[in-house]
Amino acid sequence: MIRIAVLMVAWVMCAAVAHAQVAPTLAARSWILYDVASGQVLAAHDADTKYEPASLTKLMTAYIAFGQIRDKKLALDSRPPVSQAAYKAIGSRMFIDPGKPANVEELLYGMIVQSGNDASIVLAEAVAGSEPAFADLMNREAKRIGMANSQYRNATGLPDAQHFSTARDLATLTARLIEEHPEMYRIYSVKDYTYNNIKQPNRNRLLAIDPSVDGVKTGHTDAAGYCLIASSRREQPGAGFSRRLISVVLGTGSEAARAIESQKLLNFGFQNFDAVKVFAKGQAAATYPVWQGRTKEIKAGFDGDVIVSAPKGASERVKGEIERQQPLVAPITVGQRIGTLRVKVDDKVLAERPLLALEGIEQAGWFGRTWDAARMWFGSK
Repeated sequence: MIRIAVLMVAWVMCAAVAHAQVAPTLAARSWILYDVASGQVLAAHDADTKYEPASLTKLMTAYIAFGQIRDKKLALDSRPPVSQAAYKAIGSRMFIDPGKPANVEELLYGMIVQSGNDASIVLAEAVAGSEPAFADLMNREAKRIGMANSQYRNATGLPDAQHFSTARDLATLTARLIEEHPEMYRIYSVKDYTYNNIKQPNRNRLLAIDPSVDGVKTGHTDAAGYCLIASSRREQPGAGFSRRLISVVLGTGSEAARAIESQKLLNFGFQNFDAVKVFAKGQAAATYPVWQGRTKEIKAGFDGDVIVSAPKGASERVKGEIERQQPLVAPITVGQRIGTLRVKVDDKVLAERPLLALEGIEQAGWFGRTWDAARMWFGSK
């Protein structure tokens, strides 16, 4: 029998009465503001409508390449051959010389900083043998990480009627890339790159304007308009930790507009929300009785910090509700899910996290199991 026990955990901070946060109006077709630590969407407009992603496509190309490097299937110092398709790529290029192929590290800088279509195609062919085969891999990865409304047809973002994504999916991809590949992500903060004696600037203007911005990627085609994914990491005064927000802005009218609108969205997030740490990683949220175990109690908690973004003035009303499985019967393994935490402000759920066993408990001997089984049976009457 499963019973529900609810534990109310109050997190108190000095704050005034909060009012609903009004998101800014942006001169863009679609946008979203995503808090990485909490997984919360702080603001959005038309975030699930499919649009052409232009060179934002290269985030998936990079994500796959980074995974190949991590898994030692692609070496940074290897020099993939330059096909005619790559050499003759239209649009932005890093100007690869087929007679002197670039190594993978150079290709990554050329693709990320210079937005080189030629670099993207060489990397795609190095990983999958051909760009169409790589596009199939992109679609499998998109599905795996939960990009429900994206479809890829190439590694560059050149126009194709069947090539599309959404602001929400692109935020999901960006967060995964940053969290899974922090060492490689540093390339996105590089402001310019020189290859083949040609110096090209990073088109992300926010890198020069806002020191807290360390990426991510621009995109533009006539159909897509001017697009920008930006990521900003700022310290929260008095909190003892930093916050990272990701903005995705699609379909603005100019290079300047995509920077201005992205900055507006990031500032809105930092100025109107506070991060609240409800539980720390490994902290025991509670101790619960265990039946038929060698130990009679178990500590429960979380495998990472539980942080939420609450509207300014609402921190004192942040509370956690734990819905746990009951009875808990041994054996129980470390990390086993034994419940769910829902963090709320008033009646609004801000985040959910699995409640995990922080320790393992083995089954008791025959007598202990029999005794507890009898107690459970009579207790259920």
